[in-house]
Amino acid sequence: MDKFKILVVDDETDFLETILARLKKRKLDATGVTNGEAAVDLLKNQLFDVVLLDVKMPGGMDGIEALREIKRIQPLVEVVLLTGHASIETSIEGMKQGAFDYLLKPMKLEELMSKMAEAFEKKSKHDKKIREAVIKDLTQQHGSTPSGE
Repeated sequence: MDKFKILVVDDETDFLETILARLKKRKLDATGVTNGEAAVDLLKNQLFDVVLLDVKMPGGMDGIEALREIKRIQPLVEVVLLTGHASIETSIEGMKQGAFDYLLKPMKLEELMSKMAEAFEKKSKHDKKIREAVIKDLTQQHGSTPSGE
């Protein structure tokens, strides 16, 4: 699996610390925060490839609100929702808001790793298409410039 940056957002500190330790043990670049506000603040200043986002968090911003803000700030980041509550309605709402997918807690680490790899692959394809479009645009602009300028 290529190196990519992961942000884990979960208010359950034991779960958060366990996931971070397991990801780092696999040499992944993982950062964790305990609420949606902290995630949004972090995403304003740092780029991430995949966000693991708990749906049910107490406080001012739940997972769906955080998802909306995350996608507004970094539209290409892929978000995998995590829920300990089998709330199909919330998961469907999350998918409508742009989440890549969702997993029910507790999940097997292999399942989580596989879902993150799929999300990273999707983001990588989007990034590649954008780079190709920019290069094509720059090439066309350069090609139409008169010589000698």
